[in-house]
Amino acid sequence: MKLIIGNWKMFPSSPKEAKSIFNGIKKGVRGVTHAKVIVCPPALFISTLIAIKAKAKISIGGQNSSFEDEGAHTGETSPRALALIGATHVILGHSERRAMGETNKEVSAKVVAAIRNKLTVVLCVGEKARDEHGAYFNEVAMQLHSSLEGFPKNEFKRLVIAYEPIWAIGAKAKRAATPSDCREMSILIRRELTEYFGKKVAFTIPILYGGSVDDRNAEGFLKEGEADGLLVGRISLDPEKFSTIIHIANNFRKL
Repeated sequence: MKLIIGNWKMFPSSPKEAKSIFNGIKKGVRGVTHAKVIVCPPALFISTLIAIKAKAKISIGGQNSSFEDEGAHTGETSPRALALIGATHVILGHSERRAMGETNKEVSAKVVAAIRNKLTVVLCVGEKARDEHGAYFNEVAMQLHSSLEGFPKNEFKRLVIAYEPIWAIGAKAKRAATPSDCREMSILIRRELTEYFGKKVAFTIPILYGGSVDDRNAEGFLKEGEADGLLVGRISLDPEKFSTIIHIANNFRKL
């Protein structure tokens, strides 16, 4: 079963609009049985969406959480509070957070705290640039290894990896990433997971692709790129296009 996660980032600006977008997605997931959908709105709207979720097959997650459950941490989001209000997932180590100075050590501490509170972690990793000598492989391997430091191995079912090729995202993108780029990095990530968890467990951990995904390239990353799912950014705010991606994922069957 493919995993489709919508990261709304810091959109929209009002509860009314958040409800409207979410209700559109709810309609879009009707009949979906072979794809798991998670929506990660701004923290302000998590409770609002959980309240209107009803029986829709959509989970709600956070976009970030603290390494502490509570305390004098102004502006932070408690992983304990996220879990208690009904969130099931949390995105950690996103490239935009790392660009603001978040370190692997901080990500690792946040991961441990999230797992302690029974949240499923969507751990983001990805290289800033690609070089002809392949140094980016070491960059991602070290990022993954460091971010998983202290991860309890018996909690592997609460781990999802999202690969973000930073060089292929946004207006300053060097070029568009290809399914081949995704498949290549997934092999590396799976190898690193094997070293940490063992082969049997490593092949059960989903590896998603998350670099400027839209309704036009989603199938390629799922099929040729062999991604276990997608981390979708701005397009997840468009119910029609996001629903198209969900239904593309729903058409895949795990052999």
